Amino acid sequence: MQTTDGQTPTKVAEHLHDDEIHVWRLGYARERGRAPLRALLGAYLGQPPEAVMLIDGEYGRPVLASPHEALAFNWSHSNDQAVLAIARGIVPGVDLERLHPRPRALEIAQRYFCRDEAEALAALDPEQRNAAFLELWTAKEAVLKALGRGLAFGLQRLRFAVPPAPTSLLWLDGDDAAQWQLQRLTTDAAHVATLAWRGTPRRIRRWTLAAVD
Repeated sequence: MQTTDGQTPTKVAEHLHDDEIHVWRLGYARERGRAPLRALLGAYLGQPPEAVMLIDGEYGRPVLASPHEALAFNWSHSNDQAVLAIARGIVPGVDLERLHPRPRALEIAQRYFCRDEAEALAALDPEQRNAAFLELWTAKEAVLKALGRGLAFGLQRLRFAVPPAPTSLLWLDGDDAAQWQLQRLTTDAAHVATLAWRGTPRRIRRWTLAAVD
């Protein structure tokens, strides 16, 4: 296992600083399950993949078992791609979605998003609306995952600036939206991904795991 520029994950893991978030892009196959996730986490823990113990948090989010819970992570996959975020001192949330036409995007937004978001999406032409909807969706999912919550929390309980404006969290029910950071992740032309965390700005370092033949 190595990065596309020839580094090993173990070597990369040695340089995870407290003011950074490491983001990995990797291939995903359903039949492999969490094996790639365990392998990368094992590189940060200095353990073989089979020794990496994951438990479900209160709302089902997987976390590392004691004594490694200080290393926080989140991953998301869509079709054959996945992204993984790893950090210490904060809890990252990440969401990845594949770009494809979503004819019901506006209907979903009007039913589940904040009114301001739905109205802003309605004002866009259909092509712009599709991309903007996915950016909003991944931003909402990323924040909810960083909170350790799922969609049941309510997509209308957090409001964002609507693209083409820069994605930013404007309101979060029960929290201070100004304390949150959002980062659009560049993956490829076929996907949209967003990283979120509560805390101060951090340096985002990115690697791509080379495909295994």
